[in-house]
Amino acid sequence: MSELDGIDDLFDNGMRQSLMIASRIAETLARRRQEAQRQQEHLDSQAAHEAQTRLRAERSSALAVLAPVQKEEWWDKAQPADIATAHAVAESWKDHDPTILEASAKIREEVLARYGIDTHDVGTDTAYLESGIATIATEKARLDELALIQEQARKAAAEHEKAMQLIAAAQAEELRARATKLAPEMERHQIPVEYLANPELAQALQRAHNAKTPKAAAAADAEIKERLFLIGKDGINGPDIEQLRKETTASINGAGESHFQDPMFVKAAKEMHEAKLLAEGGFTGPQVASVEQRYERAEKELFARLQGVGREIENRVTGNDSTSLTDQGLKAETASAAGYGSAEHHAKFAESLGDTGANEAQIRGRLTAARSEGTHPSAAVTAGKGAATARKTRPGKSMGAERGKSGLSR
Repeated sequence: MSELDGIDDLFDNGMRQSLMIASRIAETLARRRQEAQRQQEHLDSQAAHEAQTRLRAERSSALAVLAPVQKEEWWDKAQPADIATAHAVAESWKDHDPTILEASAKIREEVLARYGIDTHDVGTDTAYLESGIATIATEKARLDELALIQEQARKAAAEHEKAMQLIAAAQAEELRARATKLAPEMERHQIPVEYLANPELAQALQRAHNAKTPKAAAAADAEIKERLFLIGKDGINGPDIEQLRKETTASINGAGESHFQDPMFVKAAKEMHEAKLLAEGGFTGPQVASVEQRYERAEKELFARLQGVGREIENRVTGNDSTSLTDQGLKAETASAAGYGSAEHHAKFAESLGDTGANEAQIRGRLTAARSEGTHPSAAVTAGKGAATARKTRPGKSMGAERGKSGLSR
């Protein structure tokens, strides 16, 4: 064997070993690539599985959110944020699920019908949709509340009207029954049935009906004539408080709005008003209580109530019933009584009579009567141990001739 042959064998052995090594390396790399590919496929499969799981979970959540939109009661209670959230979910999933697509159509229908908003125009701007629904819902609630109030007012008015009709029917029935009972007296004085709504006239007619003696019958008839005269002046219901307020404040200094919240003050003002009308009409009244005496009694009552109500209001406003307030009231009353009958008092009194339209003769007569008294009305009401006695006046119609517009001559 030659030396070259040995070299060739060595080269061949080296080549074979290299090829074997390269083959093993290629095989190892191939196995690694296969393993890597299997791992990637596994990871991809796992990721896809997880993605599918998340997708199914989110889809289930979306269906749960949108399930109530098919119910009318949900729409009746849903807040703007609830509706906006449902719209956003439906917009995100309507291309992936038929049920959600149906829910999206229901949302559009309800929002358009209830709030006048087309969700196609809104798109995915849920903040705009929520704001629009909130604004319209607030206005709708206000209108609904207003409509409810109006409906309640209408029902209340209808109930009031029905009640008034029942009351009127009952009053009419009562008037008919009373008219049947008092028919002789009403016929004798030619009194319409509707006049029986005046309580004072009805009482006078009842007294005439019950009269057992000629004197009692005459007194009742005189009262009936007075009441018929007053009805002719003031109507069946008599003067209202506004009319009494104007007359009283014009003739009684210090009378104000608050005093006409006192029923007794209003009653005294009405009695003085009626006495004045009767005197102007030539009525003198019975001896036991002449028109002039009734006027004086009402006037004194007004002065007494004027002071009493004033103190009551002061104590109510200040919340103080202390002795100091009482002392102040007594001092003010004493000062008022001290000035009563003075020259200054009579000058102011004459001026007030002139403001009411009284002529000079009437003013002189009224001043003469005032000077003859010389006692403050409050003193006349509260003074002494006995009751105040009325001063006698001239009989007949002389009192009516001396009366003034601001009051009666005395």
